[in-house]
Amino acid sequence: MARDSLFNESIVWAGKPAVLRTPTIYRILGASAAVVSLVSLLFAVVVALALKAHVGGMIFFAGWCALVAAAAWRLPIVWQSRVEYTITDKHVIWRRGPLRRTIDRNAISYARIHWIAPNIGDLVLVRAVPTGALRRTLTLVLHAVEAPDRLWAVVRGVAPTLPLGDGDRPLAQRLDEGERVLWSAMPTSAAWSVRRIVTALVSMVLFAASAQMLARSVPPLGRVLRQHALGGVLSTMLVAGVAITTLLVVACAVTFAHFALLRPLRLTKQTRYFITNQRVLIRRGHDELHLDRSRIAYVIEAPLGRSPRANVFLVLDGPQARALAASGAFGERGETDTLLPVFSAIDDPETVGALLRGRAETPSRPPSLHAA
Repeated sequence: MARDSLFNESIVWAGKPAVLRTPTIYRILGASAAVVSLVSLLFAVVVALALKAHVGGMIFFAGWCALVAAAAWRLPIVWQSRVEYTITDKHVIWRRGPLRRTIDRNAISYARIHWIAPNIGDLVLVRAVPTGALRRTLTLVLHAVEAPDRLWAVVRGVAPTLPLGDGDRPLAQRLDEGERVLWSAMPTSAAWSVRRIVTALVSMVLFAASAQMLARSVPPLGRVLRQHALGGVLSTMLVAGVAITTLLVVACAVTFAHFALLRPLRLTKQTRYFITNQRVLIRRGHDELHLDRSRIAYVIEAPLGRSPRANVFLVLDGPQARALAASGAFGERGETDTLLPVFSAIDDPETVGALLRGRAETPSRPPSLHAA
């Protein structure tokens, strides 16, 4: 059996990204930079030909934006092309050339999976470390691996079952051998976090800015066009530049509005919580969270006002660690869309507390890491 050169441990699994893709945030950045480059180039041509002015700065800015767009689209793919993943007896290793990142298999608190295709997804291994001043989250991301839930079973030291590897299959049908669902529920509402409120305000500001742009640009543009001073081609380029700029601002406003108003409601409807006799599982759209119940140290219920609903925070334990990842364990809310070990706005927190605090159905120790 092959051995790893860093730890001199037996290699259980080795692989690379199954597909090379540009993350969504980089695609958005690339598209925005390309649009700005086009607008700058259009205005530069109009100014140079109509006003005979020097436009070297505008051309330079357009070229710089085009370079940013190309880099945003291609650099992530170039970076991922040389990434390698290795799982040994005790460690998970991410490697690209001389760069390495490792995480101890026994120290992993939980895993998140983001499905990008029915059989391909990102596997995020998370280690929660102490709360307070030292609170932070250590993560190791295996991008675009085949059957990420099957790979997570290998990391846990559990024999993968046949249904694993199909992201379209319901989560409750992809359990370990002998695992069964004890409780399941859905959140009843989407909370208005500070981040969501700020996003809504930014959307309103952008809508107002786009309206002001139209109010200030249309009358002067109309006067220029009525004078027929630019000719057909330059007039078309000027109108196109103004229109594309306005549409870019409106698109940004619509995007922020979607993230503030529609997306939280859609994600709430797509969220499902599961407690099995071995794990806590959360499914939300294409994202999943897998947490072994042996990692849970405390269960904290935070009532939502006078209603019977409550948020249930799971305080995690591990080697030299006791924490709740990024969101904190004492009433704090995560300000991102990242799945966290928290049950939000559920109707029966008492049942959850009773199940997770009970010992009869909780595994006495983590699965052996050598079973893989």
